[in-house]
Amino acid sequence: MIQILIDADACPVKDEVYRVAARYDVPVVVVSNSPIRVPAVPLISRKIVSDAFDAADDWIVEHTAPRTVVITGDILLADRCLKLGAIVIAPNGKPFTDASIGNAVAVRAIMADLRAGAGITGGPAPFSNADRSRFLSSLDQALVKLRRQG
Repeated sequence: MIQILIDADACPVKDEVYRVAARYDVPVVVVSNSPIRVPAVPLISRKIVSDAFDAADDWIVEHTAPRTVVITGDILLADRCLKLGAIVIAPNGKPFTDASIGNAVAVRAIMADLRAGAGITGGPAPFSNADRSRFLSSLDQALVKLRRQG
């Protein structure tokens, strides 16, 4: 069975996931450390985990399988889910792949070192309409691919 798992605490595309999931009749689990409002429809459920470090990530990994689409911006979670055969998409629509994840993990480590040592601050670019559009396209492509695989 195809399913979508959302690492939801800081996910800006939850509403987009709900719309696409309804179109394809795919269940969605919204995973967070605190209560998040979700639509009251049978396809969408909410899982609130403890506030322990990586509790949401661990729950997602435990429930990930090859026919799972994981929505996350967390590079280390993406790496764990890819190893289990999931399709992983960042909220900006860029898919994490086996070919790209090693570089993403390395860049993440370098940036963490730079921020810690040199006092460099900042974060990702602001979320844009182009990111939202790219996300919708990537999610649609992922679900079509999984459906074709049967």
